[in-house]
Amino acid sequence: MDIFPFAALRPAAGLAGEIASLPYDVMDTAEARRMAEGNPLSFLHVVRSEIDLPDGTDPADPAVYAAAKTNLGALVAAGRLVREAAPSLYVYRQTRGGRPQTAVVACCAAADYENGTILRHEKTRKDKEDDRTAHILATRAHTGQVFLCYRDRPEIDALVAAETAAEPLLEFVADDGVSHAVWRAQAPAALAAAFRAVPRVYIADGHHRAAASARAAAELRSEGGETQRFMACLFPASQLTLLPYHRSVRDLNGLTQEGFLRAALERGFSAAAVPAPEPLPDHSCAVRLPGGWFRLSWSLPDALAADPVARLDVARLQEDLLAPVLGIGDPRTDPRIYFTGGVRGTGELERDVASGKAAAAFAMKPTAVADMMAVADAGALMPPKSTWFEPKLRSGLLVHGF
Repeated sequence: MDIFPFAALRPAAGLAGEIASLPYDVMDTAEARRMAEGNPLSFLHVVRSEIDLPDGTDPADPAVYAAAKTNLGALVAAGRLVREAAPSLYVYRQTRGGRPQTAVVACCAAADYENGTILRHEKTRKDKEDDRTAHILATRAHTGQVFLCYRDRPEIDALVAAETAAEPLLEFVADDGVSHAVWRAQAPAALAAAFRAVPRVYIADGHHRAAASARAAAELRSEGGETQRFMACLFPASQLTLLPYHRSVRDLNGLTQEGFLRAALERGFSAAAVPAPEPLPDHSCAVRLPGGWFRLSWSLPDALAADPVARLDVARLQEDLLAPVLGIGDPRTDPRIYFTGGVRGTGELERDVASGKAAAAFAMKPTAVADMMAVADAGALMPPKSTWFEPKLRSGLLVHGF
């Protein structure tokens, strides 16, 4: 796996906390507008630039991408974002609840995405690819990192530990309590050499950013150079925290609560009332219904246990209950189902059922990182909304401009 240094755009001294923002795809326009209110330096003015246009502006309007280019240029012209004097690699550490995870930030070759050195596990949507491709081409920049992981290698751990022994280049604590620190690598050649022994890496988060980067690179192939690379954070897999991705349905397909539980039993599930959704044993989930919490459990035949996709809890719930009992055929497109990231907690599931927003809400166990990599190694795709990584990478700390 080849990684490449780049001369990053990064916040000027003391401005990292004001500039850095959550990534573009974890909020809607109204939330982005509220988050950026009163802060003209927020990087949301770049990654969600529709917030600076009239209400109701289509996020895919060409004016949105033009505004992103203007806003990025304004941060640079005002000296709020400064370009590093020379290309380098960087080290980025996030610490949440006392647990750190530390990545090498580098450019990767778009060709490695195309040839399978960078493996994916999710299906992307064309409209989302179109959006980020247009954003990259308009700004001539990768404004957010692709979140990659690799199987741990002690030699890389040792090099990263040496880099983080120095004072960081950038450091701040975000409103959510997560601390962020960035170092400029002092031994980038050694890090690059160590990564050449990594046979493949995995997209943990950012499938649309990766696909859009590859599309932009294809459009700019005649220019070569930096246009054929995109920015990524590369984490050792053991450091990552995966939270569950819960499922909620708006109706029970004409069934009562009792009828739904009876149908689950007929489909081979066991069901038992429980006072709380957690802890969850293997091969189980918890469902919140108006009558309280119930644990649904199932057995896993050997043939399914050997299949990296079929053995996933989210796959068994979808194929054995949501589709045949509730009629949710395609969770990617069916408006009767929606998803809640585990960072919001199961209390949100309880509130949704109590308010009538959901007829039932399913609390899931987190998917294991090893299972995610096994799916990618098999060249398969996970069911939608199978993984929620936390903490989220901050945009605007490092920008790859080309």
